[in-house]
Formats: sequence, C-alpha cells, structure tokens
Amino acid sequence: MATFLLLIIYLAFISLGLPDSLLGAAWPVMQVDLNTPLETAGLLFMTIAAGTIISSLFSGKVLKRFGTGKVTFVSTLMTAGALLGFYFAPSVIWLFLCAIPLGLGAGAIDAGLNDYVATHYKAHHMSWLHSFWGVGATLGPFIMAYYISRQNSWSSGYLTIAVIQFVLAIILLLSLPLWNRGNKNSAIDSNEKSEVENVSYKDENVNDKPLKIRGVKLALASFLFYCGVEATIGLWGSSYLVNVKDLPAATAAQWVSFYFGGITIGRFITGFITFKVNNVVLIRSGQFIALIGAALLFLPLPLYFSLAGFILVGLGLAPIFPCMLHETPARFGKKHSQTIMGYQMAVAYTGSTFVPPLLGVMASNTTMGIFPICVVILVGVMFLSTEKLNRSLKGKSTSSTAM
Repeated sequence: MATFLLLIIYLAFISLGLPDSLLGAAWPVMQVDLNTPLETAGLLFMTIAAGTIISSLFSGKVLKRFGTGKVTFVSTLMTAGALLGFYFAPSVIWLFLCAIPLGLGAGAIDAGLNDYVATHYKAHHMSWLHSFWGVGATLGPFIMAYYISRQNSWSSGYLTIAVIQFVLAIILLLSLPLWNRGNKNSAIDSNEKSEVENVSYKDENVNDKPLKIRGVKLALASFLFYCGVEATIGLWGSSYLVNVKDLPAATAAQWVSFYFGGITIGRFITGFITFKVNNVVLIRSGQFIALIGAALLFLPLPLYFSLAGFILVGLGLAPIFPCMLHETPARFGKKHSQTIMGYQMAVAYTGSTFVPPLLGVMASNTTMGIFPICVVILVGVMFLSTEKLNRSLKGKSTSSTAM
C-alpha cells in the first residue's frame, strides 16, 4: 500500500515539474510571435509564482479539510486547464489570466506532498520525489524544443504538456480511494516511516508560534535564494544562450533541459547517498558544486565550458531543496511542520516571483550578459544563509544522520 501510494506521489511530482521549465524554453520564440518586450516573461513568471505563494500560504488549512489526495487531484486538473489555455491564448493578456490557476495549482501540490513525504518517509524518498519533479522539468524543454525545431510552434508544446497533465489528473482521480484508505489507516508501513517518527525528539518548540521558532527565518531565507537561482536559470538560461552565445533557440532550449536533467540525475543519485551521508553535508556539498558551475558561466571561457556550467549548477542544486525540506519536521517539530512547510514553499516561490523578473528588467536596461554574475551572487548568498542556519541549530537534534 505504502509503495503504491509513493508511486502516485512521484507521478504527481512529474506533473508539477512539467510546466515549470516551459516558459523559459519557449520565450525566445514566444517573444517574437507575441511582439512583446523581453521582460514580459518575468512578469508572467511573477504571476504564476504569485498564485503559488497564495496557495502555499493557505495549503495547511486546505489540506487538513480536504486531504492530500483530493487537493493534489484538483490542483493537477487546474494546471492542465491552465496549460490548455496557454495553447488557445490569442494574446499576452490571456497568458496572464491562465498563469493564475497554473500557479494556484502548483503551490497546493508542492506544499502538501512535501510535508507528507517529509513526515512519513525517509530522506532518500524525498530526494527521489524531487528527482521526479526533475523528470517533468527536463521533459518540458525537450518537448518544447521538438515543436520549435519542427513546426516553430510554442503553442503545440503547451498543448502536449496539457494532455499529459490531464492524463495524470485521471490517474490521481482513480487513486482517491487509495488516499482515503491511507488517511484512515495511516497508509504508511511502519518500516517506511521517516526517522523523524522514530527518534527520541524533545519538541522544544511545541508552544511557540511557527515564525518565532529558532532558525525558521534563516530557513526561509535559504529557500528564498535557492528558488531564486533555480528559477532564474530556468527562465533566462535559454535567452542568455541565444542572445549572448548566439545559439539557435531550439538548441538553447535543449541545453536548458540538460540543466534540469542535471537536477534530476543528481537527486536520483542523492537518494542513494543519503543512506551514508547526512542532509547537512549534502546541502553544503551541493552548494560548492553549484558555485563551481556558476563560475564556469561567469568566466570568459569557450562555449562548451558555459554549457558544462549549466549541467554542473544543476547537479549542485540537486540535493539542496529536498534535503532542506526533509529537515523541516526534525528541525522545528512535527506539530508545526505542515504550517512551516507552507511558509517555506511560499517564501521559495517568492524567490521565484521576484528574482527572475528583476534580472529581466536589469537585462533589458543593460545586457543579458549580467546573467552569470547574478547566478554567482545568488548561489553565494544562499550558501551564507544555510551556513548561518547550521550554526544557529548546532547541537539541536535533527534527522540529518538517520537514514
């Protein structure tokens, strides 16, 4: 039962990842077709992320009332409808309208499933969960690149992704009895429970308000900068390769998909490494690798070094997000984990909301050549935030070592 439910959750995260990388991959063509300024992509991205922030903030109450299964199904259906709207959109205004349900659906899925897996499963399950997000995020640009190269049509790419989303929504609908049964019977085999369920943990934060718990604000900052850099590369990486490195749009989209592929493969590998290495070490190691990749983008080196930098940044980012999420119940207590998880997702998408558009505005007034500089700065600040968090929580019992 627990294994089959986990497979359903993995499928749901594929659906979450599919739309995330589409806009950046398609924008060089969309911008020409729609005759709109470069920074419009940032505003669209901001609209999507704003919906995600709102749904993340309210996810705790919604999930408690309706359950994870129903919320995931409805949210997937919303994203499928929104993507279909992108296909039929006759103007930029329609894209903005469709961006709202796209963001609302994504936020509820993200917060609900992350908390469910962090509370009930082990660290490697969390890494593999986000690896499946990477599967979706990697497939998205590949599908878009296919239609751009064959038909020069970004709208057909959105149609294909919408159809895939509808199929996943049907699967989630059929799985609702399993979710309901799982909720009544805890649906998790005792051997599959997270180590958070089994350790002797004194919840010193049980009577605190979530935002007043030690380390929460630093954790939120870490999520802000992580999603800022991840989204910035996903949205503007293709435009950087087209405008600065003179690559064709279809080729640039493929290389951005390799970036997401680096995240996907890295998270799959991380799932095995978690059996021997704790979350804190994995987060720190990933940030070092991401810094090396960012340096390759920044330095005036031949093109293939920049392309390698995209993959290396992806590999470095791979363990950071799932490991930080998995630490949530152990760092701050299970009583508040669902609420704090919602806060983390909301702040994470705040980074996605404001950082990429800010770069778009800056690039419009200067040059897209500032892209690698911004990546280096964002990764560096993220590293400083997480290290300060580690020092703040030093000596506190967490799940970092139990696998």
